[in-house]
Amino acid sequence: MPRKQKTPPFFIGEHRIEAGERAEISLSVGSFLTHEDLILKTIVVHGKEPGPCLLLTACIHGDEYNGAEVIRRILRTPGLRKLKGTLIAIPIVNRPGFVTRSRYMPDRRDLTRLFPPTATAPMGSRRARVLSDMILPLCDAALDLHTGAVNRPNLPQIRITVGDDEALRLAKSFAPPVILAAAKREGSYRGTCRDLGKPILLFESGEALRLDTPSIRFGVQGVLSVMRQMEMLSSKGKSTRARSTPIISTKSYWERAPRGGIFTPLAPLGRVVNEGETLGFIADPYG
Repeated sequence: MPRKQKTPPFFIGEHRIEAGERAEISLSVGSFLTHEDLILKTIVVHGKEPGPCLLLTACIHGDEYNGAEVIRRILRTPGLRKLKGTLIAIPIVNRPGFVTRSRYMPDRRDLTRLFPPTATAPMGSRRARVLSDMILPLCDAALDLHTGAVNRPNLPQIRITVGDDEALRLAKSFAPPVILAAAKREGSYRGTCRDLGKPILLFESGEALRLDTPSIRFGVQGVLSVMRQMEMLSSKGKSTRARSTPIISTKSYWERAPRGGIFTPLAPLGRVVNEGETLGFIADPYG
């Protein structure tokens, strides 16, 4: 009986991770104004058996904490002991923003809009360069975790690029209430992934500066479902039936209030409404 071929090691730059190993590595980004080294802390789980490579990122917007907790829970999943392929996890991409509870980089730039990076770019774009030049070429797919803005919770949703059939397939396995298919946005992380031929899912749920337990649980189950769809994890004993049938939309917009005041919603987040239905009422705060 022929011997089973050993899975080769996985390399990120000068870092070597053997099959069956988990490693926490520090990828150099540059230096801060205090002359301290800037790093991108990355966890790599390299399975004993060959398979695809999935990239998980969170906190590209530094105040969107749910994603970091989703990744933390994924990394504690017992099933990773039998992982096929490689999982690359970056729980906090925007470390300066995370520390200061800010969406942006210290220079007020939005990291998701600093792609593709240039050689003479500011700090944020240097982080983007590590992602686009060193990590994304190694991956078969990417999953980027977000929330809504401050005091503005988002219904669980997946955003993909129009025409990306593989991203749509993976998004359906995630099974969010809504899949939003939008045109490629130039200069964005999603646009760079599309240019590199890497399917990417952007998951949004909850709000910034909050750890929202339902959103975190939904995100964990969605990521694990995607990994099973990619055959990185075993589906044995797991239902293959989708948790819900997502609504696929190609358009989103804001419904603006006709006047100022205190808004009390009558339609809870996620409820389907019909044209002409009352969403809520606006009250004069002075009575």
